[in-house]
Amino acid sequence: MKANLAAREPEMLRMWEETRLYQQIQKSREGRELFVLHDGPPFANGDVHMGTALNKILKDFVVKSQTMLGKSAPYVPGWDCHGLPIEYKVVKESRALSPLEVRKKSEAFARKFINIQREQFKRLGVFGDWRNPYLTMDPKYEAEILRAFAVFVEEGLVYQSKKPVFWSTGAQTALAEAEVEYQERDDTAVYVKFPITSGELAGKASIAIWTTTPWTLPANLAIAVDPKETYVLQKFQRDGDSEMLLLAEKLVPQFCANTKFEPVGQPKESFPGSKIDHVVAQHPFLGRDSTVFTADFVTMDSGTGCVHIAPGHGEDDYLLGKEEGLPILSPVDDHGRFTDEAGLPNLTGKYVFDANVDIINLLRERGMLLGEQKFHHSYPYCWRSKTPIIFRNVEQFFIRIDELRGKALHAIKTVTWIPSWGENRIAGTVESRPDWVISRQRSWGVPLPVFYSKDGKAILGAKIIRKLADLVAQRGSNIWFELNDVDLASALGLPEGTTHRNDTIDVWIDSGVSHKAVCSLHPELRDPADMYLEATDQHRGWFQSSLMTSVALNNRAPYKTCVTHGFVVDIDGKKISKSGMYDKPTDVGHFVGRYGADLVRLWASSIDYTDDVPFSGEMFNRLGDTYRRIRNTLRILLGNLFDYEMEGAAPSAPRRDSARPSSSATLIDRWIQERLDQVIADCRSAYEAFEFHKVYHTLNQFCAVDLSSLYIDITKDRMYCDAPNSPRRRGTQAAMHKIFDALSRFSRSPPRKPGGIQA
Repeated sequence: MKANLAAREPEMLRMWEETRLYQQIQKSREGRELFVLHDGPPFANGDVHMGTALNKILKDFVVKSQTMLGKSAPYVPGWDCHGLPIEYKVVKESRALSPLEVRKKSEAFARKFINIQREQFKRLGVFGDWRNPYLTMDPKYEAEILRAFAVFVEEGLVYQSKKPVFWSTGAQTALAEAEVEYQERDDTAVYVKFPITSGELAGKASIAIWTTTPWTLPANLAIAVDPKETYVLQKFQRDGDSEMLLLAEKLVPQFCANTKFEPVGQPKESFPGSKIDHVVAQHPFLGRDSTVFTADFVTMDSGTGCVHIAPGHGEDDYLLGKEEGLPILSPVDDHGRFTDEAGLPNLTGKYVFDANVDIINLLRERGMLLGEQKFHHSYPYCWRSKTPIIFRNVEQFFIRIDELRGKALHAIKTVTWIPSWGENRIAGTVESRPDWVISRQRSWGVPLPVFYSKDGKAILGAKIIRKLADLVAQRGSNIWFELNDVDLASALGLPEGTTHRNDTIDVWIDSGVSHKAVCSLHPELRDPADMYLEATDQHRGWFQSSLMTSVALNNRAPYKTCVTHGFVVDIDGKKISKSGMYDKPTDVGHFVGRYGADLVRLWASSIDYTDDVPFSGEMFNRLGDTYRRIRNTLRILLGNLFDYEMEGAAPSAPRRDSARPSSSATLIDRWIQERLDQVIADCRSAYEAFEFHKVYHTLNQFCAVDLSSLYIDITKDRMYCDAPNSPRRRGTQAAMHKIFDALSRFSRSPPRKPGGIQA
C-alpha cells in the first residue's frame, strides 16, 4: 500500500527527461490540429509557492489533455526577469551600487532563480520545452520590446507629461496601476474650515471640507462642489462655540455625528452648488486663496460635499486644476518628504505620513479644525516595498489609453472568458483605466528609448528606436548603461550633444508584448494563442497589458480564450503568496518532499479553480485517502489480471482489443462496462470544458462506489474460486482489463473516445 512517491517520482522524471519524452510527444503530434497555451511568465525572484504551483499544474492539465484529445499542444515556458521585485532585493542587499552594477547583480539573481524554479516546475511533473524557455532579459526578446515601442511611437500613442502618478516612496519610482495592491488601514480624517473671503458671505461663513490625507493640505489650491446638489448655510454649535458653515445638505447629519456639532435652527440659506462657483476662500494655514469650482466627480457618500483639491496629488484634482488653469503644486520629494515648496519650514524633510499629526496640530492651533475621526479604509501600497503610495506630480512618459480603449473593449467581446464573469471584470478595468505610466526610475529593465536634444527636449523617433533594437539584439540592453552620450549617439547616428537618461520601461510592457516576442516568432507557436491562463489579478495585469499592446500592434486580442483561476487561500480565507506574511510553509517543495508531486497535482485537480482555492496540510491528509483508494483499486484490478492472456500473444503481453465486451460477460459485467462508458464520456466532456475537478470527483466516485463497494466485491468469489479458464471468470477479467486500461489513462489525461482509446 505504500507508494513512496517522494522517493520514486524523481526516478520517473529522470527517465522521462533522458528519453526526451516531451520531444517524443511533440513529434508524434506533427501535422495535427494546433493548440497553443501561452505561458504567462512568473517573476524569477524566489522559490515556487503553492499559488504558482497551482497555475503551472493547471496549465499542464490543459496541455496534456489537449494532447490526449489528439492535438499538437506545445508548451514553451517563460520568465519575467526585469523589474522592481528583483531590483528591490538586490539593492536591499548591496547599497550604493551604480546602475550597471545593479543590472549585473539583478541578472545573476534572476538566472539563479530561473534555474531553481525550472527544477521545481519539472519536479511537479510539468512537461514543456524546459531547455529553451523564453526570458524577457534575452537580448533578442529585449529587441522585440523596443521594436514594439517603436510602433507605439509611430502611432502617436506615447507622450510626455507632468501629472500625478502612483509613486512608491519606498522604491522611489512611478508605478503602474497593476503594481499597486490595497491594504486595510486606519487613518485620521479631519474636517477643516476654509473662511470665505469673497461675495456676500465674505467674513460671515466658512466652507467645511473633509479629507483622509491631512498631509496634502499644504498643496490645496481649490475646493470642488457638485453643481446640482443642494448646499446649505447652517449655524452649528458645540461646547458653547458656534460656527456658520457651508456644506451639502445631505451630509449634515454625518457631519454632526462625527464632529459633535449640533445645528442651530433652520438653515440660513439653501442653494445648488452652481451658485457658489468661483467663490473664494482662505487657505486654513497658508497665505493663499482657495477657489470653489463645480465638478461632476463630487459624491455624497462621505465628507461634506465640498472636496479639498490638490492638483499635484490626485487624478481628478489634476484634471480640474488643468481645466481651471491652476498650478500643479506637489511639494514632496522622491522619498515622500516635504520640500520647501510646502511653505512650512519646520516640516521640510519630514515624511508626509509622519507629518499628518503636525498638520492636524497646526489646524487646531489656528482654530481651523472642526473635527477629527479614525477612518478605516482601503489604501494603495507599493507591491514590492510594502510602503503606502502617494499621488505625486512628476514628469513621466505615458501611453494614451483613450486611443486604444474602444478597440480593446471590442476585442474583449471576441474572447471566450472562463469563468464568464472575467469579461465584465476586464472590461470594467479597461473602461476606467487612466493613461498608462510607462517610465520607471529604476535600473533593471529595458531602457526607455528616449533621447534629449541640447536644449533638453525629448526626442522620440521610431527609426532611432529600431536602430537601438538592432544594437540591443546583438549586444544586450546593458549598452545603454555602458556607453556614454557621445558613443551612443554616434552608434545610432544622432546629432552631437544628444543625451540619454537611465529610466527604464514598465515591465508590464516587457511581458505584455510576449505575444509578439514569443508566439509570433516561435515556429511551433502562433499569435493569437488559443489560451492564456492566469490568476484573477491578471485582469489588471498581464491579461490587460497583453490586450493593450496587441490592440496597438495588431488591432485584435492576443488570445482566443482566457481562463482565470482564484488565489490560493488558507482555510480562513487569507491569501497565500511568497511576498506575504503567512507564517506556515507555502513553498511547494515542502509539500512535494513530504507527500509527493502526485498529491499536489491531485489537490490541484480536486478544487474548482474558478473560485479562491483552499489549501492546508489537513487537506493533503484527506487527499491521501482518495489517492490510496484510486491506487488500491488499480492494484486490485492489476492483480486480478495476472493470468489474463490475449489470443496468439505471449502471456505477459497486454491486449488492447480485449476491451471489447466479452460474450461470456454476466449482468454485473455489462453493468460496470456501461457505467465505465458513462464515466469516460463525463471525463472527456469535463476535459474539453477545462473542468478538471469534475474528472476528479467522477473518478473518485467510480472507484469508491461502483468498483470497490460493488463490482470488485461482488465478483471476488468468481475471481478466486472459479476455474481459471471458466467463461464467467474470463468475462469478468475482460471487463476488468477494459476498466484498468481506461482508468490508467483518463486518471491522468482523457481518452480519445469510449471504446477507442488512443495513447
